[in-house]
Amino acid sequence: MFNMLKPLAISALLLAGVPAIAQDTTPDAAPDSTTVETTADPDPATTTVAVEDLTPGTPYIRETYNDWAMRCLKAEEGNVDPCQLYQLLNDADGNSVAELSLFPLPTGGAAAAGVTIVVPLETLLNEQLQLSVDGTSTRRYPFTFCNRAGCVARVGFTAAEINQFKRGNAATLRMVPAASPEDEVVLNISLSGFTAGYDAADE
Repeated sequence: MFNMLKPLAISALLLAGVPAIAQDTTPDAAPDSTTVETTADPDPATTTVAVEDLTPGTPYIRETYNDWAMRCLKAEEGNVDPCQLYQLLNDADGNSVAELSLFPLPTGGAAAAGVTIVVPLETLLNEQLQLSVDGTSTRRYPFTFCNRAGCVARVGFTAAEINQFKRGNAATLRMVPAASPEDEVVLNISLSGFTAGYDAADE
């Protein structure tokens, strides 16, 4: 139905545009002595390396929170590595279909967090994405653009939507494949570990 996503190929896309303020308060988020899992290698297996050995632009997993990961991008020397809370979404057969990442935004704005969702190119764009938490409050999000990595929706979550993720048990993401508009693809989003991961990102 879909050409499945190659999640390691779009790591940089998910982290693009993360404002420095998202990490300004945690300059020691990835100290040189830290050993992390890098996801830059196209091989599905991750490789454990020291942060100081990574080249700029290399994505790596700084920490995991149950079903969520803190995915960061190695910055140039002297700069803070930007990070996002991340989850890879699989279908019932275990195929990688979508990716979701988010990061807190400065207080005072209409949105509490910036969210990026990436789905396969063969998605029917005018049907948008439908996201629901615990089967209620379904919200639609339009796509922002498509490129070779997939189709991307970049949206803002309000504080109420973040709190719904924190309180919820499970969420679902629905999309419609362009090749068979009569069908829906429903992906489960685990909320296990979301609160701890988000609070760590917001420190």
